[in-house]
Order: sequence, then structure tokens, then C-alpha cells
Amino acid sequence: MPPPTSPSPRSWREPALIALLCAIWSSTWWAIRVCLAEQPPCGAAALRFLLAGLTIAAAGPLLRRSDRATPPPAWLWLAAGALNFAGSYGILYVAEQTVPSGIAAVLWAVFPLLMAASGALWLGERLTRRQCAGFVVAFAGICTVFAGDFGDAAGHGAPLAAGLLLLGSPLVSAVGTTLIKRWGHDRSVYALNRNGMFVGALLLGAASLLRGESWSSTWSAPVVTATIYLAVCGTAFTFATYFWLLQRMPANRLSLISYVTPVLAVLLAAVVGDGALTAAVAVGTALVVAGIALVVRKAAP
Repeated sequence: MPPPTSPSPRSWREPALIALLCAIWSSTWWAIRVCLAEQPPCGAAALRFLLAGLTIAAAGPLLRRSDRATPPPAWLWLAAGALNFAGSYGILYVAEQTVPSGIAAVLWAVFPLLMAASGALWLGERLTRRQCAGFVVAFAGICTVFAGDFGDAAGHGAPLAAGLLLLGSPLVSAVGTTLIKRWGHDRSVYALNRNGMFVGALLLGAASLLRGESWSSTWSAPVVTATIYLAVCGTAFTFATYFWLLQRMPANRLSLISYVTPVLAVLLAAVVGDGALTAAVAVGTALVVAGIALVVRKAAP
């Protein structure tokens, strides 16, 4: 009888990276709130993507060794910069001036639902009855968040309008991601992220000027730390790792990120005092997670 074999390092690498992405992305919602306490929304987002683009460019020699794909066409990285980075994060930063980080993460969790609908409409995919039920359950969760604690907090810095605005962020991102899925699946992830982030930084910087935003004269240690963390860990590393994983493993396994992240973000927000873990938030989060699980889970053979 052959001796039992231990799992190879390769078999642990992908699950470990997924767990790391969940941990990082769940913390970025609160890090954004830290930055917005002192800095303007579009300007802070522009600085984040500028630093992230520079980080990816600096790591170019290392990244190109494992990314020998054809560079994406210019229109694709322009679209990624305008939609996935400038448009989506511009809306998110403006909305998070008033929406607590945990609730923001729950509302943004509709992204995989939007991608499932986009796949059915534009990518030739089909929606099953289970997935349709998932849409209904997740929508009920969003309504619970809005009707419960979100509505109660309307007079304390979280107006309904900001929550509705925030829902535009995953919608814009879904449009950009659909374009990338359809025309960028065999293109260079390195070039797509680097160029897209520079475009996003440029557009967000222009939006900051048009809005007449002014920068704080002082930069506290928490804001500097949060800005660097968002740029290096929450953007450059996460996006490069996510697209690297997407090319090497089934997309349904990556869906773990979609419904683990909002739960962790809500718990972190309660710990740091950025919103309370009330009954409405807990029930709404559970419904959103359940709905997303129904949509992204593969049917049993």
C-alpha cells in the first residue's frame, strides 16, 4: 500500500490566495472611511490608483515573467480605467462619505448578481431557477438593509440618497467587467491593470478639479497608512492576484470572495465602531449572502 501523500504546495496556494483576498478586500471599506475623514473623495481615489499603477509598473519585470499574453487593445484598458476604476470607485468614495463601511460592503455585494444577469444577456449564459431565486433573496436583503437600520440612520450621516448612489458603483463595474470578460480573457493582465489604473487616476484627478475639492493641509498617520494600504495591498496586489487566479481556476471557486467579503466587512465595521451590527444589518447581510450563494453556486451533477 503506497504511503499517503501530503498536499503539494501548489494545492494550497490558490485557496490561500483566495482567503487573503477576502481578508484584504473586506478591510478596504473601512480604510476608505479613514481616508475620507480628512481627504476629498475623488482626490483620495485618484491618489490610490496613481500609487497602485506605479506599484504595478515597478513590479513589471517580475510580473511579465508569468504574464506573456498579448497586450490588450487600447480601447479595452481605456474602458477598464473609465468604468472599473474611475467610474466605480469615484461613485463609491463619494457615497462612503456618509454610508458606513459595513453597509457599503453589503450594498456592493450585488455585483456578482449583476454579472450573472450580464452573462445571461451578453455572454451567452443561462439563468437557472435557483439563480433566479437567488436574485429575489438577495434583493430582499438589500431592502431589509434600506428599510431597517439604514433608514433609521438617515438623520445621522447615512441618507437614503447616498445608499442609492452607491448601488451605481457595482453597476458601472459590471459593465466594465463584462467588456473585459468578452474581449480580454486572453490579454495581458499586467498591461490591463497598469494602464487602466493610470487612466482611472487621471479621470478621478480631473473630477476632483471639476468638483473644486481641496486637500487637507495635514496628513495624519492613519490617513497615510490607509492610503498606502489601499494602493499597494487593496489595489495593486488584489487586482493582479484576482485576474491571475481567474486565468487558472474556475470562476465559481472565486465566487467565495463575493459572499465572504461583506460578512467580514460588517463584522470589522462593528468592531471599529463604524456602524452597529444591528438586527436589520445582520438579517439583510445574511439574505444577501444567501442570494449570492444561490446565484454563483454550481448545480449538483
